[in-house]
Amino acid sequence: MVVELPLAASHRGVGRPASTFTLNPQAGTCIGIHLSSDALHVLIADAAHSVLDQKRIPLGLDYSPALAARSARDEVVAAYRRSGLPRRGILGVGVSVSGPIVADGRVQRSSVIPKWAGRNIREVFEPVLEQPIFADNESNCAAIAEMTWGAAVGEENFVLFKADVGIGGAVVAHGRVLTGVAGGAGEFGHIPIDPDGGLCRCGNRGCLELTASFRPALEVASRRQKRPVQIEELVALANSGDADAMRLVAETAERAGRGLGVIGAVLNPGLFVIAGGGACAGALLLKPLIGSYERHFFIKRNDVPAALATRFVIGKFLANDSLMGAVGLVLRHRGRL
Repeated sequence: MVVELPLAASHRGVGRPASTFTLNPQAGTCIGIHLSSDALHVLIADAAHSVLDQKRIPLGLDYSPALAARSARDEVVAAYRRSGLPRRGILGVGVSVSGPIVADGRVQRSSVIPKWAGRNIREVFEPVLEQPIFADNESNCAAIAEMTWGAAVGEENFVLFKADVGIGGAVVAHGRVLTGVAGGAGEFGHIPIDPDGGLCRCGNRGCLELTASFRPALEVASRRQKRPVQIEELVALANSGDADAMRLVAETAERAGRGLGVIGAVLNPGLFVIAGGGACAGALLLKPLIGSYERHFFIKRNDVPAALATRFVIGKFLANDSLMGAVGLVLRHRGRL
């Protein structure tokens, strides 16, 4: 399962350099699947987590489990044919879901993929793909990717905060992702901040997601541009120096920081990993977010030694963290990690 990497040709030190080991890429392949609001995302990776194939299959809003299963089967067959990989080496299939999911693979209520509420992911995909199925919430999968290969390697305890069109999150304690008794741990977007606030897509009022996600910023940007603006475009505009876009990112970060202050009061983590499409704004998001957190969290940075101050980092797998985490889910359950 483990192989030694070749020694670096540039080594000029005295004696033999320390050996570097990795999982053997020939040990098998994993399939990662992500169920988003309107599409199925499929990724093929080897046991060393190198991406071999990745594709997005549009399915339209409110697609059925049956359609997703058929589309996944067709894409897996096509992907292995394109890459020339043997399907007999598949270690399993990881599925990341935009909604809470319990340990047996059953999806709880989901405002993103409503037709999946009450459905068991394993029962949907196993008969069609004929492979072991492992499933979890998309933010939990993102946390697995970051703690395994990304920005949280070596961290036993941290919080992942996903800033996107919605708000997601995950809590990692002692190296394990906490799911809660019904799969609802880390649903930061649905913390009720204002009981008299607007109606959230989850059915409650005043959820953090209503103000701290990028949805309000995108609505403002779309009105100004007189056309729909996606989060990727808004972030690109901000990174290019567009003043309006930069202000919208900063305002979103300010509101998200207030929400993080609530999370900090409950968990006081040593590390926040900031993920999601909004994190692509880098320092434009991170600086005002940290400033807001510092103002709203009751323990101030100057109150504690530097080693006890909460750190903030941008995630590594912003483009496909849920898919990479689905691969990690397979490797963890199969004893490869």
